Amino acid sequence: MKIVVGLSGGVDSSVAAYLLQQEGHEVIGLFMRNWNDASVTLEDECPWIEDSNDALLVAQKLGIPFQVIDMSELYKERIVDYMFAEYEIGRTPNPDILCNREVKFDVFLETALSLGAEKVATGHYARLSSTQEENGAEIFHLLAGKDINKDQSYFLCQLNQNQLSKALFPIGELTKPEVREIAKSAGLVTAEKKDSQGLCFIGKVSLPEFLKQQIQPKQGEIVEIFKVFPEYHNTLPEFSSKKEELEFLSKKIKYQKKDGKVIGLHQGAQYYTIGQSKGLGIGGHKESCFVISRDMENNILFVGESHSFPGLFQKVIKMNTIEVHWIREDIKLNNGETLPVQARIRYRQSLENAILHQYEDALYLEFETAQSAVAEGQFAAWYQGEECLGSGVIS
Repeated sequence: MKIVVGLSGGVDSSVAAYLLQQEGHEVIGLFMRNWNDASVTLEDECPWIEDSNDALLVAQKLGIPFQVIDMSELYKERIVDYMFAEYEIGRTPNPDILCNREVKFDVFLETALSLGAEKVATGHYARLSSTQEENGAEIFHLLAGKDINKDQSYFLCQLNQNQLSKALFPIGELTKPEVREIAKSAGLVTAEKKDSQGLCFIGKVSLPEFLKQQIQPKQGEIVEIFKVFPEYHNTLPEFSSKKEELEFLSKKIKYQKKDGKVIGLHQGAQYYTIGQSKGLGIGGHKESCFVISRDMENNILFVGESHSFPGLFQKVIKMNTIEVHWIREDIKLNNGETLPVQARIRYRQSLENAILHQYEDALYLEFETAQSAVAEGQFAAWYQGEECLGSGVIS
């Protein structure tokens, strides 16, 4: 089989290419150049240069064709511009999930198929299986990687059936130490290379510096909230329907300046996210203060002391129907239906028991245990067992 591997210059994709070659496939290595600007990275050089060199060395070692394709314009348009727009309105996007949906398994996939490839492989820690419906149609199942500490199925939660039908994840059955051992025994230059950090294909960045490219700093106040309004957390009103209850519990508390005390200044509410404690410059507290809410209109950050501050927690998450995606369209919920699932709202978070409630305009995710630092714009993904069924943007 002719397979294009997205060689990123890291150990995971290197081993993916090696394993496919060992299986007798015709392997082609493609490196995506998605970013050119080193001014916002914390490294001395733009990391793509070193990464592309390492990818080339791996391809030469394996004796496979290698090409660099420049996708920087597309990446800026679909990922970076989207990030700026989301942060500007007070949402927190996930560029890694978007990169997989919009770049790796879209335009990059099309490029691979145009070269005559049947499949595209990446170094994700995830697995695939498939079953057949009675009518003969094949259904693809996105499963968690075997290495629980590295499982990356969350980052693939926006892929569809067509994309999965063309995808391969060769290291999904392996653990990270096993991957490194294979790379070492195969003499791959990436065997001991550290995992990449930061934004997908950009590298480790200072987010405020990155955002300042388009979002101008604007000084605002930091207001500490000392208590949470009881009506939101203790005494619940009578509800006429389950939907009314879910809607109430999913609403964010709207704090006002008069509800707390001004304790500091910041350079722009857009530069912070819910649950953030670093970079606030707040002292004089026994425990760290965390961002619990942002008033984008008045440029105010509201904070609460301690990671257990009640205002950080939320039991119900709302996702507008238009921003809900089902990997398993065959089990997509209809209006009024519910589904018990396990779910997470961020990468590496343990799966938590929850119930999905589908209504015409929204899908609600009701957790058994209240979740900390729920940020609008992030993705919630839901599972049954090892299988990721779908995901949605938190509204």
